[in-house]
Amino acid sequence: MSIFHLAFNVRDLDGARRFYGDLLGCREGRSTDTWVDFDFFGHQISLHLGEPFAHAPTGKVGDHMVPMPHFGVLLTIDAWRVLADRLEAAGTEFVIAPTRRFEGEPGEQATMFLLDPFGNPLEFKGMRDPAGSAFAT
Repeated sequence: MSIFHLAFNVRDLDGARRFYGDLLGCREGRSTDTWVDFDFFGHQISLHLGEPFAHAPTGKVGDHMVPMPHFGVLLTIDAWRVLADRLEAAGTEFVIAPTRRFEGEPGEQATMFLLDPFGNPLEFKGMRDPAGSAFAT
């Protein structure tokens, strides 16, 4: 098994802890005064103080224009629903609200796009079998 690592910028580590730790439920790892690591659903993200990356809605997926670049995670549909419910209950503003797409196709999935408090775009996908469906054609 491989674990993905992504390092990117945020403007405030305490705000990052509230969003990634408290709201998303990611366990905090190592940190200093300039960065903090999180277990992002089994993968490592390192949030460093700095200016977040630029993005624009240039990716056409189905009927939606999605922010590019973006990152996220593939979850089981049940874990995705729990997260979607938690985000909706918290009043999260979505770029693309929780929805299903590609119904009946090999890549059928639930998805939602949102921005973290610093403007970094995130996508969360929900699939019956993420490992088996991630690359289905």
